[in-house]
Amino acid sequence: MILDALQSVLTIFIMVALGVVLTKKGWFDENTGKLFSKIVTKVSLPAFMIVNLTSSFTKDVLTTSSLGIGLAFLNMIVCYGIGHVLGGIIKVDKRKRGLFSVMFGLSNTIFIGLPVNTALFGGESTQFVLLYYITNTLFFWTLGVYGIKKDSGQVSANIFSLDSLKNIITPPIVTFVISVILILLGIRLPKFFLSACSYVGSLTTPLSIFFMGITLTRLDKKSIRFNRETVAVVFGRFILAPLVMFLIIGGLGFPILMKKVFILEAAMPVMTQSAIVTEAYGGDYKEATVLCTLTTALSLIFIPIYMVLFNYL
Repeated sequence: MILDALQSVLTIFIMVALGVVLTKKGWFDENTGKLFSKIVTKVSLPAFMIVNLTSSFTKDVLTTSSLGIGLAFLNMIVCYGIGHVLGGIIKVDKRKRGLFSVMFGLSNTIFIGLPVNTALFGGESTQFVLLYYITNTLFFWTLGVYGIKKDSGQVSANIFSLDSLKNIITPPIVTFVISVILILLGIRLPKFFLSACSYVGSLTTPLSIFFMGITLTRLDKKSIRFNRETVAVVFGRFILAPLVMFLIIGGLGFPILMKKVFILEAAMPVMTQSAIVTEAYGGDYKEATVLCTLTTALSLIFIPIYMVLFNYL
């Protein structure tokens, strides 16, 4: 089992390395990364979702699995709250407190989490990745973005504003809702349509991993400062968040695969969107970018460790 896990991780390493090499050769650049990001979030991921959700879920399974959303939310609110308190203890600048809490408590569930889980656990893990992703997205675009806005002095920003609602209604979220409706109504999509979605959806994992390679290549070693904030975010992402998730879900009667996916998703790097949104609202997006990239690099070290620990779960 351990050997299989290490081989799966090595598969990811090889694909990430290929992304790094192609970036250094000039085949990929920053614009390529943005293109891959758009293709994944707006095209291939929705296609991937509709195939896997409609084939993996029944009405009964959907009802049972949806309980996982509540557990994922509980993990995020606990970690986000701890991050907020810890930010005060280590005296994080108040103009960065909301961003710090987001980086501490929320994870990169799609660009890193999805390819990692599908490579390690197979396509069956997708349904649980998507449950965690939905929760993570809703949390980020409401409470998370509200905190980032407060950092920039927009204290009047409404957590339930129209802007927040627009950001929540993304192609993956819309696809998730449509898929759930189809499952509940027992509607089966035509085979030719599902086949087309399957081909397009198969782009999700390789493009996500190439995106990871592009991001790692752009990491400026000189910009990495291992101060208290950096160490705290690394601790939150790779130790506290998965530990809290384990304490929440470990003793419950959920499928072992769901437990592994949720714990691994909780241990993923800082959300890429945190840097993008921080820049949009005039915050310290450079620090967010560095921590996104740094934690992505460190995830390649922590993933094999978790795979070994999973043998004792």
